[in-house]
Amino acid sequence: MDCSTAEFMQYIEEEDIKFIRLTFCDVFGTPKNISVMANDIERVLNNGLAINASFIKGFGDYSSSDLILHPDPATTSLLPWRPENGKVIRMLCDITLTDGTPFKADTRNILKEAIKRAEEQGVRYQFGSRMEFYLFKTDEDGNPTYVPYDNAGYMDVAPLDKGENVRREICLTLERMGIIPVNSHHEAGPGQNEIDFVSSDPLTAADHASTFITVVKTIAARNGLFADFSPKPLSDKPGSGFHINMRAVREDGDQIMPYAIAGILKNIYESTVFFNTTEDSYSRLGEDSAPRYITWSRDNLGQLVRIPTIPGTNSYAQLRSPNAGINPYLAYAILIEASLDGIKNKLELENPTNIDLGTLSAEELSKYKTLPRTLSEAKTAAAGSVFLKSFLDEALISRYCR
Repeated sequence: MDCSTAEFMQYIEEEDIKFIRLTFCDVFGTPKNISVMANDIERVLNNGLAINASFIKGFGDYSSSDLILHPDPATTSLLPWRPENGKVIRMLCDITLTDGTPFKADTRNILKEAIKRAEEQGVRYQFGSRMEFYLFKTDEDGNPTYVPYDNAGYMDVAPLDKGENVRREICLTLERMGIIPVNSHHEAGPGQNEIDFVSSDPLTAADHASTFITVVKTIAARNGLFADFSPKPLSDKPGSGFHINMRAVREDGDQIMPYAIAGILKNIYESTVFFNTTEDSYSRLGEDSAPRYITWSRDNLGQLVRIPTIPGTNSYAQLRSPNAGINPYLAYAILIEASLDGIKNKLELENPTNIDLGTLSAEELSKYKTLPRTLSEAKTAAAGSVFLKSFLDEALISRYCR
């Protein structure tokens, strides 16, 4: 909603908006919010809203005093699951210190800065998401269990696929919030689902990715279920990924995607802790179709980066190692900076690995570089990364590496 404060206040009155949720993320991408009554929102739009930073994960590393939330009216979205009388809307926020200085751990602003640096070099980006999650039953008290909602398999149909109506409700809710799904289906694991939505500019894409998880969890709970986005909730079943689609375009028309991909492959090892933040993330990597090696291909054979050849679509790269435990703002910022490294230095993209790595012997596999095999290894790599320190504050890196 791009409008003046007066126009926004008129919208609040005409739509009977009573509560405004001011939403932001901690450094790990966990959504946080504070509700403001409609009669106070004009003051907040003009002056911001102070919050206690010391209780927000990672924020206390910088400050134990107030931070200021600044809601962005362009991100206004109705929460469709809330009552029609006395409606509730959500606005995403930027964060500053009390003197107006941008807060160094505001990951939304970190992404904005990366976008700005790309634009200065004449490069524009589009990002899209493919997220997988499990639907589990809950017990009589509403607590999550590890009992899958169904026993369906990949792209099965109802009645075997019991998640069909839940996915439908999720997709319709997303549409009402301005997030356009493109397809959804049952995934390979029991109770496992996937929903993909349209690509957009990096900031909008990160906003949508963060909102998506909240919507899925909310709609699942309304249906008596628990939506689990963790990378490996069932040890003997497929893990869940967050596949990130990315396209880089130069305004002068130069073909830069090979350089961009080369930059990502060069920097992915030391950046992995930001894409795989928990110990069980590394249990997923290397199993089923989740990647272990730093390779690329045009075929979906467990490679880290895939460049699909699909009629009627523009070329894009898909990074397949992340899971939904990431902070999408940080993840997209890192991908932009890594790809800009490749573009600036015209890094040569090595030959594709068009084979199923799972069929190779240990000796044959030894020539391929791997992603970190443990969280500890990933933390060590990030802590010593000159690349990450070139655009991320060291205190933020340290928060991920503790």
